[in-house]
Amino acid sequence: MAFQHWTDTLKKAKKTALISDGKRKVHYLFEDGNEMAEEYDLKTDELLLRKWRHKTTFGGQEEWTWEVGETNPTGLTSDLIKESSSNPLFMRKDTKTSFQWRVRNISYPIEVYSVSAEPTERCCVIRTSNKKYYKKFSIPDLDRCQLPLESAALSFTHANNTLIISVSELSPLVSLNHFL
Repeated sequence: MAFQHWTDTLKKAKKTALISDGKRKVHYLFEDGNEMAEEYDLKTDELLLRKWRHKTTFGGQEEWTWEVGETNPTGLTSDLIKESSSNPLFMRKDTKTSFQWRVRNISYPIEVYSVSAEPTERCCVIRTSNKKYYKKFSIPDLDRCQLPLESAALSFTHANNTLIISVSELSPLVSLNHFL
C-alpha cells in the first residue's frame, strides 16, 4: 500500500528539529537525498510551512519549492520590481481537518466561481464564469499516498475578497495528522 510506503519513508528519514521564533522547525533528509522542511506554530500546532528540495540528475540541489504556506512566488526581493498587490494570490494553508487553498484579491460574487476535481488528471480546477480567473492545482499529499481525489470532498466559500477551497472527508483510514 502506497500510504504505508510513505509513512515508512518518513520514519526512515533523518530528522532535525528546533524551536525558534515561536515555531517548531523540522527538517527531513530522505534516503534518496531529497529534503523537506516544515514549520509549526508552537501554540496551535498548526502547519505553517512545508517546502521541498529535490536532488538534480547530477547530484546537486534544486531550489526550494513551497507546498504549504506563503512564499514570494516571483522569487524577487528587489523593491524596484514588484507584482501588483491587487493580483490574485494563490496559496495553501491547511487546517487540522482539511487541505485548504486560498485565493486572495478575488472579489467576484460566489455564483461566479466553479471548483471541480479532475480525477483523470489528479488535480482541482478553479474557474470563473466571467473568464477572469482559471487555476489548476494538484494535491501532492494525495499523490504521495496514491489516494483518490473525489469531487464530493471538495467545497468552497468566498469572504473578504478571498476564495477558500477545502478538500476534506478523506478516507477514515487516513488522518491528516499522518501527513504532518
